[in-house]
Amino acid sequence: MGVEGRDRQKALEAGAQAVSGQLGRTVQRLRKAYNLSLSELSEQSGVAKSIISQIERNETNPTLATIWRLSQALDISIERVLQGVQEGPFIEKSSRGDTPILVSDDGQCRLAIIGWIKTVEWLQWYDFSAGPGGVLESDAHQRGSVECLSVMEGELEVEVAGVTETARAGETLRYRCDRPHVIRNRADAPARATMVCILKAAVME
Repeated sequence: MGVEGRDRQKALEAGAQAVSGQLGRTVQRLRKAYNLSLSELSEQSGVAKSIISQIERNETNPTLATIWRLSQALDISIERVLQGVQEGPFIEKSSRGDTPILVSDDGQCRLAIIGWIKTVEWLQWYDFSAGPGGVLESDAHQRGSVECLSVMEGELEVEVAGVTETARAGETLRYRCDRPHVIRNRADAPARATMVCILKAAVME
């Protein structure tokens, strides 16, 4: 192999390493966005927990079949999983099909993840909708986290640590979400809001 051949091989290896690193970062961010443990993602995708861990740490080169299983479990296309950082002006468009949806236990509340996946560890935001009687129960987030619920349609009730407050269209509720909290739609009409969660927003005693 000549000098040109060796240089090409190095370039190919560097490119493969970059793609693998991007894959690992994307899988980890999406997994955390869905609040999935490695075991839960393994169960949903059929990919071994140890393999997922190695992918996230960029310690292995997964097969196309493995990438496909993970993309299906994380509700995202293979193209988006492998998409690298591009130079130049930044503009990104997500289609309806690329927007992950979370559903409450009662099936009446939907959370469309409209925030940027790269900020999920410190900032998350959602398009929240609740049918009549819908209830979304959430566990405590990490200490110091604050949630902002801006109601656009209808009326929503928030309960945190036994304290309850209601907001109507045009009003916003901000509350500590580092303890269990509940959002309810007690009205007879659907409700919709923008929900923003700021993790570690402040250390509050």
